[in-house]
Amino acid sequence: MTSVERKAARYQRRKAAREEKRNDRLTRYDDFNQVIDTDNLYASFNRSKSGVSWKESVQRYEANAMCNIAATRGKLIAGESVQSGFKEFTLNERGKIRHIKSVHISERIVQKCLCDYCLNPILTRPLIYDNGASIKGKGVHFALRRLIAHLSKFNRQNGRSNKGYALLVDFSKFFDNIDHAVLFAMLERHIKDRRVTALTRGFVSVFGPGKSLGLGSQVSQVAAIFYPNQLDHVIKENLRVKYYGRYMDDLYLIHADKEYLKRCLAEIKKVCQTLKITVNEKKTRIVKLSRGMEFLKGKYILLENGRVLRRPGKDSAKRMRRKLKKFKALVNGGQMSFDDLRQAYQSWRGNYRRRFNAYNQVRHMDRLYNGLFIKTTIGV
Repeated sequence: MTSVERKAARYQRRKAAREEKRNDRLTRYDDFNQVIDTDNLYASFNRSKSGVSWKESVQRYEANAMCNIAATRGKLIAGESVQSGFKEFTLNERGKIRHIKSVHISERIVQKCLCDYCLNPILTRPLIYDNGASIKGKGVHFALRRLIAHLSKFNRQNGRSNKGYALLVDFSKFFDNIDHAVLFAMLERHIKDRRVTALTRGFVSVFGPGKSLGLGSQVSQVAAIFYPNQLDHVIKENLRVKYYGRYMDDLYLIHADKEYLKRCLAEIKKVCQTLKITVNEKKTRIVKLSRGMEFLKGKYILLENGRVLRRPGKDSAKRMRRKLKKFKALVNGGQMSFDDLRQAYQSWRGNYRRRFNAYNQVRHMDRLYNGLFIKTTIGV
């Protein structure tokens, strides 16, 4: 046997081992019985009511929980719909209008059971490590730690230099443009139990004819995390960009060559065309690392010594100043307690100090807080 044949044989053995491991995982989670298991449904109910047990609809459901769960289980076994409509409302988040479609507790239990016992274990397995959104053990702080690690490693690899670039990419109306046909084809490649895919299709299809996912649905959240996975692997494996990360629809590529990042952007647009999502040209740009790159409401500047300077976004402190002045009127009017106010401010302050190098901004905010509330409280 030649060396080439031995190498090919080793590859086939590794491939067979990976396939066997994948099949074992599918056997455990790719099973509709996980969704209709009474214990799993009841555990999903307990997790679903966390933080919302004060709601009337949740309390009514809990008053007769086992009978309600048994009725839901019967519908699932019979193939009947468990959907009960939406509670729709609109949020204005920093000037951006978001239309939320919240699902009823009875449907939320099924979605949580489906996601926790089937979709999450299967669909998060092929994700790259640097995809940090809404995954257990990860999140915003994980994504930011990975960004800082990437910047530091880039600095060491390039001889203690910050002479590099970052390509920042954002998608236009990401949830609204997710194509159902493309998503369903992806799901069928990873999930073999047709009852699981049929249930998932039902939860997705209600959000629009042909495309769109709704905010407020756990199935939509899992699908949105998984949907650009092909793009992640193209960037990591085909384009060989080592310092890459994504948080939902925000992603960055760090490289020493600006021209190479331009070629990467062209390739990213090609993949996005196959996925039927659109790159936001206004927010997509190449920036110098020495001037700072914006990611998840912060600005991160790579210094020559390898240190990463973490600056807050322009609007965060402004919004908090406005809030404190509004809170002042609420406290004076008896609509808000001083303890609630203090907790709200300490929450903002702790997160601000943890994420950013913003000592002076925090001191200025403390002075405003003390001037508005502490003196008033002492005087009372």
